[in-house]
Amino acid sequence: MIVKKGRVDGARLLREELSRPGIVLVPGVFNALTALMAQSLGFKAVYVSGAAVTASMALPDLGLITMDEMVKTVKYITDAVDIPVIVDIDTGYGEALNVMRAVREFEAVGAAGVQLEDQVLPKKCGHLTGKALIPPDEMAKKIKAAVEARRNPDFVIIARTDAANVTGFEDAVQRAQLYLEAGADVIFPEALRTEDEFREFAKRVKAPLLANMTEFGVSPLIPAKKLEEFGYKFVIFPVTALRVAMYAIREVFKTILAEGTQVAWLDKMFTRKELYELIRYYDYEKLDREIAESVDRLIRDKKAVR
Repeated sequence: MIVKKGRVDGARLLREELSRPGIVLVPGVFNALTALMAQSLGFKAVYVSGAAVTASMALPDLGLITMDEMVKTVKYITDAVDIPVIVDIDTGYGEALNVMRAVREFEAVGAAGVQLEDQVLPKKCGHLTGKALIPPDEMAKKIKAAVEARRNPDFVIIARTDAANVTGFEDAVQRAQLYLEAGADVIFPEALRTEDEFREFAKRVKAPLLANMTEFGVSPLIPAKKLEEFGYKFVIFPVTALRVAMYAIREVFKTILAEGTQVAWLDKMFTRKELYELIRYYDYEKLDREIAESVDRLIRDKKAVR
């Protein structure tokens, strides 16, 4: 990476956010370019959505992505940005020992934290029916394993429970409390159905909380300011960017197919200049020139000594 002098301690930055007042808006990203865009606009963290990354591979969100595939994606992202990167690791790729290895692998490539959920495989999108949960003590073991595995104490462990939409709201609260006792830093109650449920959960579970404002699900789309008033610390928008991108791609492809040209879309495009500035093209060009010039000087100096 040209601009970065070394890997930023994203875990420390994310941990510091936990101690500050105010809610943190965290967009979902699925590659390094979308993460870089989020950073350029001033977001304080990004969320690598398992659903979005899997969809970008033309696969359903059923736990089909492997740990190695996700680690590779995350490394590209952490190499590109200086803000904390939160990673959705689904069910942890197995049992407690698998979770330990996953934490080590994601920590090694610069992730700031991971989110782990209490579904059984094959897992499903949290807003679909037909989900099943592992026993709460089994999830607690995974959380404990994640806590034990992290080398950096600032590395954030987010525990998601899907109980609200499976076994009920009360079970979600009880599971959350157990997961906190097991060492989770943040609780993520998935698929709450009403504003009252979001408010009540925050009253009952005294911990940093994460709200999921995904589209077309069972949860109402609640503005971040109101979630902050309820007591939530983070709000994620996991698949928003992917959905908007796919809508735009479909529409421009339809235009090209129908008209044989993309001219009608020019004013809706990222320009070449904007893209080059975002990916630091000119920095790479400058570095290449400086390297060539330094070698030329070296050769000239050696000739002068002779």
